[in-house]
Amino acid sequence: MTLQTAAINRKDLFLRACRGEVVPRVPVWMMRQAGRYLPEYREIRAKHAFLEVCKTPQLAVEVSLQPFRRLGVDAVIVFSDILIPAEAMGLQLELGDAGPNLPHPVRSKLDVERLKIFDPETETGFLPEAIRRIVKSIGPEVPVLGFAGAPWTLATYMVEGKMREGFATVKSFLYHEPKMFRALLQRIVQATIPYLRAQIAAGATAVQLFDTWCGELNLQDYEDFALPAVQEIIAGLVGVVPVIYYTKASQHLLPAVARCGANVLSMDWRMDLAEIRNTLGPKIALQGNVDPAVLFGPAEKIREAALGAINSLNGHGHILNLGHGILQHTPVENAQLFVETGQRTLIHQAIPAAQER
Repeated sequence: MTLQTAAINRKDLFLRACRGEVVPRVPVWMMRQAGRYLPEYREIRAKHAFLEVCKTPQLAVEVSLQPFRRLGVDAVIVFSDILIPAEAMGLQLELGDAGPNLPHPVRSKLDVERLKIFDPETETGFLPEAIRRIVKSIGPEVPVLGFAGAPWTLATYMVEGKMREGFATVKSFLYHEPKMFRALLQRIVQATIPYLRAQIAAGATAVQLFDTWCGELNLQDYEDFALPAVQEIIAGLVGVVPVIYYTKASQHLLPAVARCGANVLSMDWRMDLAEIRNTLGPKIALQGNVDPAVLFGPAEKIREAALGAINSLNGHGHILNLGHGILQHTPVENAQLFVETGQRTLIHQAIPAAQER
């Protein structure tokens, strides 16, 4: 190795991985790393409602920093929720442990036309303020991540009101009123670009788009509706900071997903990272993709899964992460082991001797 890990800080490590470069070790963080598996988070939630935490910078900062203090992750993602923009666009939002609820969902042309394009500093100023405070707290050597929901995924919540099996309501809207559904996606795009730009202006090193429900679409519908909206957002951020695009259950969409324009594709555990790299080539960095349920397994299984993900890409443009958010009852010591395994594994150590030859 010509570059020692001591010579590169967390932010530089993260940005190099986003650029698709070979890194001395992989950067490690976990989606939903600030959450209910941490006792210190549960203590705060015992006193404060979820939305109150999101909208109170002091609380959001504390919760965002908890996994950094406890686990030593390589990136801090600001604590918020993908539905915050839906509320800022004019929808009533209820967020609790039972999941999200929008009592007055978008179901008509009039509903779409009522959605407003909001000023992120005015309507959601608590979020960039939280990012500014996080950056000030941890200094310039640790990356801070902002995020938003991708248009299709945000639209599913806005139309369904609650998550329902089959997504029949939102798909019915899409099929019966395709022009109006595209107008809904466009409204979300117009709101999301300045929302993410405000996070970047506040100090976010990179931003992630969460498209959790894109896998519910067939390839044609994804290409006709979801993908153009994602591409427009990413085009609005090109050259500003790296953009990570997370998709779940999207193997059938992979060739289209690869055209989104993101610097990094974050993949779930259903896909093999080495196969994705062979298919897409080295220009797109990859994030992931250990099954979150592995963290309920024994120590040797956790190490095996982390090393397997690292080995699959040999440290070339790779951010080690889970394939979805960390699960609620995950033992904290197992989360620590996952992070430590990634951080303590130099790339030349991770590769089996047979591969080195």
